[in-house]
Amino acid sequence: MKRFALVLGVALALAACGGDDDDTSAPAETDTQSATLVLNWTPNAHHLGVYAAEESGWYDDAGIDLTIVEPTQGGVEQAIGSGAAEFGISAAEYVLPARAEGIPIVSIATILPVNDSALMALGDSGISEPADLAGTTYGGYGGALETELINRLAECGGVDPGEIRHVEVGNVDYLAGLDAGRFDFAWIFSGWDALRATEVEERDISLVKFEDYTDCIPNWYTPLFIAGEDLIADDPDLVRSFLDATARGYQLVIDDPQRAADLMLVAVPEADESLLRAAADYHAPRYTAGTTPWGTQDTETWTEFEQFLVDAGILDAPVGVDDTFTNDFLAQ
Repeated sequence: MKRFALVLGVALALAACGGDDDDTSAPAETDTQSATLVLNWTPNAHHLGVYAAEESGWYDDAGIDLTIVEPTQGGVEQAIGSGAAEFGISAAEYVLPARAEGIPIVSIATILPVNDSALMALGDSGISEPADLAGTTYGGYGGALETELINRLAECGGVDPGEIRHVEVGNVDYLAGLDAGRFDFAWIFSGWDALRATEVEERDISLVKFEDYTDCIPNWYTPLFIAGEDLIADDPDLVRSFLDATARGYQLVIDDPQRAADLMLVAVPEADESLLRAAADYHAPRYTAGTTPWGTQDTETWTEFEQFLVDAGILDAPVGVDDTFTNDFLAQ
């Protein structure tokens, strides 16, 4: 098992180099398949189940020699769609536009059934619901999805979206930006950025959670696992074996979040331990919804989000959700 995250380009280049020209020995026979998983970001709590499975040896047991790499400039979706890697972690807001561009990727399991996104503001900001957004400044990346979501939430609270100023700040320390008054709120994940603020930095913050306003904005799957259409057609057993091992990993997080944190810290010792442990406890009950097995996706959630993207002008037309996701490789 290759433990530590590598840059995808390096990993693929090494794979292409081959061995010493003078080595005439025959390769040892093995039933193990090599596969690469491209993360969507640097290792964090969304990846707990992957590292739990890795350190428990469950990918090895499944006959998979898994290499975990961080994303490259070209993006996870392109790497998976081109066959440069077997599996990736993405999100519905990237999968649907990618398929609209002809990139043949499919969502094979969701990590979270309910979007954990929220708007974060300082505790004394007076922002606790969409109605409080009038006259405020949003700090983000300046993307079309962000703009549409903020507009919809504002309208949900009876606020004219034109009353909200948008500034592009990119990937910054949001607390520092809030403290400096550069903006009043930002879009974050509750189970990571918000926990960093409350559990690590012991700050008072306020959250407007997306899941509380699904009458105004849709739920969607973020993050999720993807594979290429060719891999699914040519090697469905590999896809199934990968998800079997991965599901075991997420079940371990659900059952024993601190054990899962221990395992991830072995693989990623540079991780912020206090944040990772807090996030493990936070995510454990959120990896599944009710009695639905981990990873399961439904047509209604995909359809509503796809229509949201069409209405927002992010998609020109529906791409067809039936081909966008599958539950076929999940144990039911």
